[in-house]
Amino acid sequence: MYPQFPPGFRFGMSTSAFQIEGAADVNGKGPSIWDTFTARPGVVRHGQDARVATDHYHRYADDVALIAAAGVHDYRFSFSWTRVLADPGFYDRLVDAILGAGLRPVPTIYHWDLPQELEDAGGWMNRDTAYRLADYAGTLVLRLGDRVRDWITMNEMNVHTLYGYALTDHAPARGLGLGALPSAHHQLLAHGLAVQVLRTHGAGTVGVASQHFPVSAATEDPADVAAAAIFSDLTNWTFSDPILLGAYPNEMIEAGVGTSGAQLDRDLELIKARLDFYGVNFYEPTMIEAPRAGKDYSGVLEVDIPDGLPFSPVPVESAERTDFGWAIVPTALTEILMTLKDRYPALPPVIVTENGASFRDDQRRISYLDSHLRAVADAVEQGVRVDGYYVWSALDNFEWAAGYDERFGLIHVDYATLERTPKESYHWYRDLIAAQRRS
Repeated sequence: MYPQFPPGFRFGMSTSAFQIEGAADVNGKGPSIWDTFTARPGVVRHGQDARVATDHYHRYADDVALIAAAGVHDYRFSFSWTRVLADPGFYDRLVDAILGAGLRPVPTIYHWDLPQELEDAGGWMNRDTAYRLADYAGTLVLRLGDRVRDWITMNEMNVHTLYGYALTDHAPARGLGLGALPSAHHQLLAHGLAVQVLRTHGAGTVGVASQHFPVSAATEDPADVAAAAIFSDLTNWTFSDPILLGAYPNEMIEAGVGTSGAQLDRDLELIKARLDFYGVNFYEPTMIEAPRAGKDYSGVLEVDIPDGLPFSPVPVESAERTDFGWAIVPTALTEILMTLKDRYPALPPVIVTENGASFRDDQRRISYLDSHLRAVADAVEQGVRVDGYYVWSALDNFEWAAGYDERFGLIHVDYATLERTPKESYHWYRDLIAAQRRS
């Protein structure tokens, strides 16, 4: 009835601080780049913001209890950097609640919410930000390391770089195009420095969460094939190759990161520090063609690719799409897991740290989760070591520039009353986990 996984396989749910916590300025919390971004007119659907979000800051105990009642092993959440600076006690309480509910806390140190004061000093285009992230990681592990053993350094550096620094659709909306590559290198450096800090202070396991997806060419035309290869290098391998191989995927990208020579070599030594697990976030595959003169590409993605870049996205053919318009192709998850195994002979154990979809019809969510879990099981059968799977997301939440329209949660949130109600998919996931425990 359910897909089967090896003994010890861990199920979880994921969230991120900015999307659920609210309490935007409680106890002296300062602004992050996302607070600044969402305050700008017209950048978020319906002019919405995350000042309240799901009010997890005040309701965390009930939320943790609901998550635990589903029978999951792990709860992946993230820290708000600006809240840690002003109100670190919140995370003491949250971690204690997670442990008290019998869950393993798996926190992410950085999930896109850079303090605005660091952005004002250059943000991820400034090398110094990597060292500030390392200091921040040290603060966290010193405070929580007696209770938190499992750590994720960074979340989806590729998405943060593409949407926030190359484009203008996410914070901080720099719009630098290929000139954003230094921000990628500095995030990777921050990851490497954070691994070093966490190891120094006795962290149990350390990993990273990277979004990956198969990229295909729209046609066999050599121009389309080349465009797809460039896009895949930029969005997949620019981040995983330095971490897992200690090198950038091609000379163009290496030349663009803004660091060279002996300094680059030293950075890459830090960046390729040993990991205990490798987190894979997966949502949909991508199809690319070389730009066609005069063709309108707007609306193909939830972001627009500007003129002048050497690739353009086109719709992926699929029989079904999520309410967000994303193609539903479960076999693409198997494909990318196999690609990672083949590309990286020393690939650490994988955890699928995010997978989920926006639906209002919860039966479709159940079908989506079932098919993607089966895709993971297929990859395991073909030799990929996958140790866990986390659904995105535990709760309906603030979906970045899409506001509150998209519902990814296993737990429904009524945004008028903030009442929580487990969905049918929550109960399905609970039953799947219970069946796995019995097998």
